[in-house]
Amino acid sequence: MEPAVWSGVADAPATPAVRDGVVARPGLFQRLTQAQRVAQVSAPPGSGKTILLRSWIAECGLTGRVAWVAVPGDCDAQRFWVSVTGALRGMAAGSALVRPLTAAPELDGWTVVERLLEDLASLEEHVWLVLDDLHELCSAEALRQLELLIMRAPPALRFVLITRHDLRLGLHRLRLAGELSEIRTADLRFSPPEARALLDATGVSLSDAALGVLYDRTEGWAAGLRLAVLSLAGHPDPERFAAEFGGSERTVAEYLLAEVLDRQSEQARRVLLRTSILERVNGELADLLTGDSGGERVLQQLEEAGAFVVSLDARRSWFRYHQLFADLLQLELRGSSAAELPALHNAAAGWYAEHGYPVEAVRHAQAARNWGLAARQLSDRWIGLGLAGLGGAVHELFARFPPAVIAADAELAAGAAGDQLSRGSLGEADRYLALSARALESVPAGRRGHARALLAGVRMRRARQRGDLAAVAEEAQRLLAPAMTAGADQLELSGDLRALALINLGIVEVWTSHLDEADRHLAEGIALAHEIGRPFVEVTGLAHWAQLMSWRSFPLGAERGLQAIELANQHGWADEPIVGVAYLALGVAMVTQGRLEEAERALGRAERTVRTEVELAAGMRLHYGRGMLEFVCGRHDTALRAFQAAERLCESLVTPHTLAPRLRSHILQTLARCGETQRVEQALADMDTPARDRGEIRIAEASLRLAQHDPKAATVVLAPVIDGSVPLQNAHLWDVQASLLQAIACDALGDAGAARRALERALDLAAPETLLFPFLYDPAPALLDRHRQHGTAHAGLIADILSVLAGQEPGSQPSGPPHLREPLSSAEARVLRYLPTKLSAPEIADEMYLSVNTVKTHMRHQYHKLGAHRRHEAVEQARVLGLLAPPPRRP
Repeated sequence: MEPAVWSGVADAPATPAVRDGVVARPGLFQRLTQAQRVAQVSAPPGSGKTILLRSWIAECGLTGRVAWVAVPGDCDAQRFWVSVTGALRGMAAGSALVRPLTAAPELDGWTVVERLLEDLASLEEHVWLVLDDLHELCSAEALRQLELLIMRAPPALRFVLITRHDLRLGLHRLRLAGELSEIRTADLRFSPPEARALLDATGVSLSDAALGVLYDRTEGWAAGLRLAVLSLAGHPDPERFAAEFGGSERTVAEYLLAEVLDRQSEQARRVLLRTSILERVNGELADLLTGDSGGERVLQQLEEAGAFVVSLDARRSWFRYHQLFADLLQLELRGSSAAELPALHNAAAGWYAEHGYPVEAVRHAQAARNWGLAARQLSDRWIGLGLAGLGGAVHELFARFPPAVIAADAELAAGAAGDQLSRGSLGEADRYLALSARALESVPAGRRGHARALLAGVRMRRARQRGDLAAVAEEAQRLLAPAMTAGADQLELSGDLRALALINLGIVEVWTSHLDEADRHLAEGIALAHEIGRPFVEVTGLAHWAQLMSWRSFPLGAERGLQAIELANQHGWADEPIVGVAYLALGVAMVTQGRLEEAERALGRAERTVRTEVELAAGMRLHYGRGMLEFVCGRHDTALRAFQAAERLCESLVTPHTLAPRLRSHILQTLARCGETQRVEQALADMDTPARDRGEIRIAEASLRLAQHDPKAATVVLAPVIDGSVPLQNAHLWDVQASLLQAIACDALGDAGAARRALERALDLAAPETLLFPFLYDPAPALLDRHRQHGTAHAGLIADILSVLAGQEPGSQPSGPPHLREPLSSAEARVLRYLPTKLSAPEIADEMYLSVNTVKTHMRHQYHKLGAHRRHEAVEQARVLGLLAPPPRRP
């Protein structure tokens, strides 16, 4: 829906008033009242122009101060001026001033205007002259005379011109002088609340969904809504009527025929009828479908005449018809020229295909039952359309093909498989993949390379959904092979397929902790997508790159996620499933930093958009993130269900996911926290030695021993993790947790020195990224408070942890009044964003394309301005100042 349709009256009340079946329009009333000299109300028939003026007069108490002239059809100059004079004399203020006028053969309009100006010169009380249906005034000379009257009238006389289209009255001068108020079609459209008020006033009960459909169909057109209300009042099934309401409904059709179509010239009728099959039309298409010339001018004239024709661009070269009017035109066309419809659709399909409009080309080829043209257009373009965020349109186009046509066409079947994959229908996707493979040998030699590339692309995606790393790599390498992409170059698929192959490789490499290769492939895929103008692919790459970055730095992962979200929002893709993957990375980062309210919002957004049936791994990570949040919020039963759901999805992947042992550890720790220690013991006993010796499982066993009040056993099982003999790869949260559990165990054993050393190590590891999560997962507030009292460089971090444990937000109890010695430069502020990460100065320099010395200089300046001596101190102070996080929110 166009924004103008929903704007209606900007200052309309939330619940518009209805009096005698008329919806009050206070915003428009105000504009009419405040018009300095002229108010022009210009809109198509049925827009509510006359009703607006009559309700304005009644609402504002202007009945005795308005002279109303209803201009009859084909009105000449003499009849017009006699009517104007009579209306002015009919007012109290004008009866004593305006001399009577009688029609006569020699009556001259110029003389009448001069006499009216003389009569009204002494007018003091504000009065309004309303000229209704002014477009019916057929005398050009009378319009020039009216212009003279408007320009020279005394200030107390105001004019309201009601017309279906703009008139040649020289009003541009008044517009420049600020003396013209204009009310047009967009202003007169009913807003959704006004449409609801109209229905309620007539006692019609309609659901919000049905009203939304009705509103969209009428586009807020007043007459359409009123006619619908009249029919709804006695209809046995209002919901069905609203769903089926259109321009072919009898009352609407009669109105549009009488008021619009029957008033057009034969040429205009032919243009309207034969182009009504199009969703949008330009002059070239109009000429093609009519066999005439001058179509663009006809369309422009129809728009100017208010004939329900709307221009779509500033040049007024593309147009569309109001939906109800298009319904009527199509009904008339079917009744008069049904045999010509296939030829019209075929001609339109050819034009759209030739001019690069594949969706329209396929739709019209299908309407013409030209399955060959439709199949070639869709086979050549469906990948590009999907990568442009038009997956819904692609699905609609595939659904319109007969099954036999798809089954016999290898390229079309591959496309249908890809469409089913995007909707999570994996069984159907596999069926179409089999059909495509069987039909491959029948593809002409000139297109066989293209067909194989399509099939490889779909197989790659199917393998990724199954978590089959080997198959993804095989198909991706096939697509990246020069021989494969060379065959696709002429169809502009090479760049698309290469970008997809690189990003898919990167995604599955993240799953298996091949982070360097994943980083390279994702970066190359994102860069290529940007180069070839595929922002949807960029968003996909950035969303999964955020996951990769989170393995190394949660703040950097959040930053990549925000980049993906921002780019998606720019293109209107806020609700696409891939954006949910970006919100997932953002939400997990917020959990790790103890920003639990923000984490809830981000994960909630991810849960509304991620489709687990389409992206198993994304669904698994979503349950994983939800489990983390629920655990630190103290909802351990809910956390357990989330972790178990994640594990089930993880087990459905062909290639084991790197998160699998961490999920198992979370489940065991949650069971222990819930008191299910025997279940944990049994689970550990059932594991083989390599699995039980993993660092994550050792951490779970340490949690179990602490729950069993056996801190000595906890230190023993943790020892290989602490000394590094059992390394935790890309698991900074787990490193922190291991040291924290060691500190808790040592404290329970009475070894205060060892406890302080272990806790300080945990804080050292957590400080660069402000990782609060481990301290919320295994809370030890008394230990942390004692450590702060003994003196530590991490007093601010401990204060944040204790704030969150107390149910507050991080930073809600700052340790001292923050201050910044002098503002950071823009370059220093950019470098500051990387300080919470684990990136070294050379790595930050690579990220920012700066020299290492420049980065180090910026860091020294930051430390001085923040009053810090070490990197983690600068990070903590920057967070307190709000430079690295939103301003603190106090409870």
